[in-house]
Amino acid sequence: MLGSTHGTFTTDLRARVVACGEPPTTAVHGVTAVAGDRDVSGRPLYAPVPDLDRFFRPESVAVVGASDTEGRPNTGITRQLLAWAERVGARLVPVHPTRSRVFGIDCVPSVGALTEPVDLAVLLVADPLPVIEELAATKVRFAVAFASGFAETGAAGAAAQERLAAAVRRSGLRLLGPNTNLNAFERFREDLEGPAVALITQSGHQGRPVFTLQELGVRLSHWAPTGNEADLETADFLSYFAGRPEVGAIACYVEGLKDGRSFLLAADRAARHGVPVVAVKVGRTETGARTAASHTGKLTGADQVVDAAMRQFGVIRVDGLDQLQDTATLLARARRPVAEGVVVYSISGGTGAHFADLATAAGLDLPALPQAKQDELHQWIPEYLDVANPVDNGGHPVGDWRGRKIIDAILADPSVGVLICPITGPFPPMSDRLAQDLVDAAEATDKLVCVVWGSPVGTEDAYRTTLLGSSRVATFRTFSNCIGAVKAYLDHHRFTTGYRSPFDEAPRTPSPSLRKAQALMRPGRRLSEHAAKQLLRAYGIRVPREQLVTSAAAAVRAAGLVGYPVVMKASGTRLAHKTELGLVKVGLTSASQVRDAYRELTDIARFESVDLDGILVCQMVGRGVEMVVGVTHDELFGPTVTVGLGGVLVEVLNDTAVRVPPFGEREARSMLAELRGRALLDGVRGAPPADVDALVEVVLRVQRMALELDGDLAELDINPLMVLPRGQGAVALDALAVCR
Repeated sequence: MLGSTHGTFTTDLRARVVACGEPPTTAVHGVTAVAGDRDVSGRPLYAPVPDLDRFFRPESVAVVGASDTEGRPNTGITRQLLAWAERVGARLVPVHPTRSRVFGIDCVPSVGALTEPVDLAVLLVADPLPVIEELAATKVRFAVAFASGFAETGAAGAAAQERLAAAVRRSGLRLLGPNTNLNAFERFREDLEGPAVALITQSGHQGRPVFTLQELGVRLSHWAPTGNEADLETADFLSYFAGRPEVGAIACYVEGLKDGRSFLLAADRAARHGVPVVAVKVGRTETGARTAASHTGKLTGADQVVDAAMRQFGVIRVDGLDQLQDTATLLARARRPVAEGVVVYSISGGTGAHFADLATAAGLDLPALPQAKQDELHQWIPEYLDVANPVDNGGHPVGDWRGRKIIDAILADPSVGVLICPITGPFPPMSDRLAQDLVDAAEATDKLVCVVWGSPVGTEDAYRTTLLGSSRVATFRTFSNCIGAVKAYLDHHRFTTGYRSPFDEAPRTPSPSLRKAQALMRPGRRLSEHAAKQLLRAYGIRVPREQLVTSAAAAVRAAGLVGYPVVMKASGTRLAHKTELGLVKVGLTSASQVRDAYRELTDIARFESVDLDGILVCQMVGRGVEMVVGVTHDELFGPTVTVGLGGVLVEVLNDTAVRVPPFGEREARSMLAELRGRALLDGVRGAPPADVDALVEVVLRVQRMALELDGDLAELDINPLMVLPRGQGAVALDALAVCR
C-alpha cells in the first residue's frame, strides 16, 4: 500500500493480546523461556523470546577490524556504524591490532583487551570463528558477522558454518549472520508516528522496497537481516517483534527456514498477540528453491507443506515485494473491521464491474445494499444507474456536494466494513474532488476506506498530496494488491478473534495406544498390510474384519468367520502395489472361490518373487467415498498429516490438503473444505451424504499417531479409507506403514 503520513490508522497496540493470553515466562541466558509445557514428544509448545533490546539499542559497540583508511570496505562500514551508534546513544570502541586510533577514537588491540562491558560486537573480519572464541570470555551479549563463504557455498562452507555455530553455542553470546549486512543499522525516520512495520529479510536487497516506504509516510521500526542464521534466525526476531508495542505488523522475506517448528512457534506467539505476519517465501518452484539454497544455505521445504503451515498459524503468504509492502502496511495501520461487507464505489460502471468481478473471485463479500439504502443513493445518483454494489455514480455527482453525501451514505450502512474506490486515472477536477471527499469521509468514520490510484505517472497532486497525505485512507496502485491486502486484513482479524493456538491441542502425555503401537514397529522396515492395520487398530481406527492365513483350508475357515462376501489379498512387507500385480481378489462368495483365489494369489507371488507373510481374508465393506489419510515426515516441520480423495483419484487428481500437527477438530474440518472434491462427501447424483464426523475422527487419530510415533514412523498411507454413509463410520481398507 502506498500509504499516508504521520497519524496513520490507529491500532490499540497494547490491547491486542487475545483472551487466550500467554503462559508465564522466565528469563534464562537472555532468552525469555516459557515455564513448563512440552508436548508428548518432548518438544516445547511456546516460543522462546530472545531479549534483543540491547542488540537494537546497545549502550556500547565494539567494531572488530575497524578502519579509517579511505578506499577500504571496512572504512565505509565503520563510518556507518559510527553514525548509527551516535543515533542510538551507544559508545563505539574500535578494535584493531595495529592502530592506536580510528576516526579519532582510541583503539584497543584485541577483544581480550576490552576493559568495559560490550553489548554488541561487529566483526569486520574474513574468519569470525577465532574472534567468537575470544569473545566467549568477555561477556559480550551479541555479535554480527558479515563474512560470506559459509553454508551458501556448499558442503565445505556448511561444515565451516557448523563449527562457527558450535563456537557460538559454547560462548553464550547470540550471533547474527554470517553472510549478513548493515541493514539493521540503517537510518530510520523518527518523525513518523503510529503502528510500525518491522522487517525481517534473508536478503538485504529484497527488503529495500519495504524500507523505502518511509518516504511515503509508513513507519518502519526495525530491520533484521538474518543472513545464514547460524544462530539467530527469523523465528527469534519474529517472536521478539510480536511483543513490541510499537509494531503493528511484521513483514518477512524468507528464502529458507532454519527450523520449521521454531518458525511456527514464533508465528503462534504473533497470533496470540494479534500481530499480523506477512511473508514472501521463495521456493515455490524447483528453480527458486535451488537459488534460495545457494544464497543462504537454508532448507526451502516442500512448498505445499510450507503454504499449509503458514495458513494454519495465520501467516499471510504473498508472492511479490509490492504485495508484501502493501499488505503489511494496511495490516499494521488499519483498525479492526466493524463488518466484513465490501462496497465498490466508482465513477464508471465498467471500472466498478471489473473490480467487483476480481474482488468476488478472490473471496471478498460484496453484499447488495438494502433497497432502502439504494433509494437513498438515488437521491444523488440517476435512477438508471445500478447502486446495489458496485455503486456507479455516473461521474457527475463527484464534482459537487453530492459526492460526499454518497460516500457518507454508503459508509453508514451497518453491513459495510470496507469502501473501495478505484480511480483508474486522473480526470481533474473530478478526480481531485473525489479524492478529497474520500479523505474527509475516512477521517469521520471507523471503517476502512481504500483508493486505487491507477495512474502510471503518480505525480498528480491528488495522489501525492491528498491521498498520501491522509492519515486514514489506504492508497494502492493496482487492483490486485488492493484486493489481496483487504482480503488479508479481513482474514487476519477473523483468524485472531478468539484465537486458539494449535499448540493448545497438543497432547502432553502419551495415550494408552502408544505402547501397543511401539510393539508393532520394525525400525527401518515397511510393515505388511496386516501389521499396518494392527497399528491403526491400536489407535482406535476401524479396519475390516480379517484373518491372515497360510493355507487354502485356513482361508476357507477364515471366510466363514469373517462372513461372505470376502476380499483376499497378498500380504508382505515389501508389497506396496498389490492391485497392479493381480494380488487382490474381490467379491468372493463361496468356499470354492476362496480356495481358487488362494492358489492363484500364491502362484502369482511365486512368479513375481514376492515374499509373503500370508494371505489376508477380509470383510468386504459396502460402498462409500474413498479417501486417503496419511503421514509423511517433512524435513522442516517434522510429521505432517494429509487427507484427500483416495483410491485411484489420489494419483489422478492429487486433491489433498495437508497440516502440521498438532491441530484440532476445526482444522481437520478446514482440511476437508479445501478439497476440490469436497462435494462428494455431501452426496452427489443420489448418493447419500458420507459420515464426515467419522472421517474427521480418523484424521485426528492419525495426527495423534504422528505426534506420538514421530521418532518411529516415517510414513503412513491409509488408502482407501472408505467413508460410509452418515452414521456408519469409516473403515481403513488398506494401509501402508514405513518405520524410521
